[in-house]
Amino acid sequence: MIALRQLTFARAGRPLVVDASLQLHTGWKVGVVGANGSGKSSLFALVAGELHAEAGDLELPASWQIARVAQETPALPTPALEFVLDGDSELRRVESELRAAEASGDGEAIGRLHARYADIDGYTAKARAAEVLHGLGFSDADFARPVADFSGGWRVRLNLARALSCRADLLLLDEPTNHLDLDAVLWLEGWLKTSPATLLLISHDRDFLDAVVGHIIAIDQQRLSLTSGGYSDYEKAKAARLAVQQATFVAQQRQIAHLTRFVERFKAKATKARQAQSRVKMLERMEVVAAAHVDSPFTFSFRAPEQLPDPLLVIEGASARYGERKILDNIRLTLRPGCRIGLLGRNGAGKSTLIKLLAGVLAQESGERREAKTLNIGYFAQHQLEQLRPEESPLWHVQHLEPQTPEQELRDYLGGFDFRGDMATRPVGPFSGGEKSRLALALLIRRKPNLLLLDEPTNHLDLEMREALTFALQDYAGGMVVVSHDRHLLRSCCDELWLVDAGGAVLYDGDLDDYASWLAEQRNATPVEAPQAATDKAERLQQRAAAKASRQALLAERRKLSKDIEQIERQLSAWQEEKAGLDAQFADPAFYSQVAREQSEAMQRRAAALATEIEQAEMRWLELQDALDALPSPD
Repeated sequence: MIALRQLTFARAGRPLVVDASLQLHTGWKVGVVGANGSGKSSLFALVAGELHAEAGDLELPASWQIARVAQETPALPTPALEFVLDGDSELRRVESELRAAEASGDGEAIGRLHARYADIDGYTAKARAAEVLHGLGFSDADFARPVADFSGGWRVRLNLARALSCRADLLLLDEPTNHLDLDAVLWLEGWLKTSPATLLLISHDRDFLDAVVGHIIAIDQQRLSLTSGGYSDYEKAKAARLAVQQATFVAQQRQIAHLTRFVERFKAKATKARQAQSRVKMLERMEVVAAAHVDSPFTFSFRAPEQLPDPLLVIEGASARYGERKILDNIRLTLRPGCRIGLLGRNGAGKSTLIKLLAGVLAQESGERREAKTLNIGYFAQHQLEQLRPEESPLWHVQHLEPQTPEQELRDYLGGFDFRGDMATRPVGPFSGGEKSRLALALLIRRKPNLLLLDEPTNHLDLEMREALTFALQDYAGGMVVVSHDRHLLRSCCDELWLVDAGGAVLYDGDLDDYASWLAEQRNATPVEAPQAATDKAERLQQRAAAKASRQALLAERRKLSKDIEQIERQLSAWQEEKAGLDAQFADPAFYSQVAREQSEAMQRRAAALATEIEQAEMRWLELQDALDALPSPD
């Protein structure tokens, strides 16, 4: 059991969590959520003994073995399989002692060490490590390759395999799905669900959290809270709590207003002075309830493309290869405005290759490519982060795109991606992966593309940014092709799924649940579909078609309400500016001596009319906003 007792911890003197108390039982799988910088990784460092508490206690069994994914991997000559096995320190120690005992002929030690080797499942260790490596996308040929041969993303997978393969009592996983594709994410999900280890998991993948964890720890405003269920259950509980808090706030504000009016009215009357003083004390003792609000630093949308030609791009009989190996062959794809395509496929099948082919980054070996004259491609891939100038600021990057645009307009734009104040002028080099991804997206969106090609756009992005990106993509008018391991984004934004397999790309006639089943069949080499599975699949297809129609209708209604709200906001802004100008003139004593009476009266009538129009518009704005808030999220 893990116990936190009035625990306080900080980083660089800044308190992150204050006076936290909770208990986590053995075998629990717990998701850890909170805004960037709230203290999630610091909590992991505290549990791992790398950070000391400022106050209070953190208790966990002294005998527990803790496994955690290393942040970096040096370019080692060690074969990949041996590197993974090196993560089990006791396994390696027993093997070393056994070799020494055999060399010295110590029979008693040999017997004892063989018994211990069996107890720690040493005889099956290589098979377990191989299973994990296969699940994370490594082939048999990769097992003997040196760690130094692998790229940075694949070394991250090796570190994850090393943590999963050791016999840990407590597993600390910080964003394990970054650098994984969907098939590896699905395998990891199944592996974690059946693991006996206690798990603390930081993830920004809501579907992954829902599938794996049974409890959520939330870090918010220096407090820890524990909720039963997955992330969706936590969101519902949080919404209910905020609703109660807001109702309490409104009721308290009414009470405060009533007491304040009483004090102001009767404090000067001798007969009421005592009652007024009593209410003053009541106000002083009152613990003020804060207004409920959900903080999301991200507010952005895709800028409307200047042109939307139809079709945008046509690929006929295209093929592509890397070196001598042909990856794709006879690809036929027509991309139109409004198309929303998600690419599925096993690791190495060619999803990223197809995205590069569409983007024109990879040469088309054969076939025909027809581009609209006004085609404007927005291509996002992980190497986009490497193209950022580390010594320059976010503001410099957007000014480089639009040198004639006023600086304040560009600052306002960057603010929608949470680059506010000094953050907009700091060098990009020290930024986190999430911050660099946000900047790369901001630069891509600023170019007003009419065709988006997105290869794992959510890597490093937190839950709030992922949700903001999902809503922005739902309202995007151009065409879109996306590769992502984030199933929530795929379900919310894609109307078609295409399967990349065996060198081809075809429209997939199932949903993500069918795809997960297909992957399992591929792993088990049992492609025959059971009759009941086929029936279930047909039902899911019908449900998917109905859900698609419902989502499109919901999106249309949301767009109409949003446009009406924006129109009212623009009108309100003009009216309020005009009325403020009139009020400023009325407040000037010289006004009445300088302006004719008829003109003054006309201006006052205009001010009164503006006040009425503003009030009516505000009421209408509230009605529309309530209607928009009442609409369900278009999942």
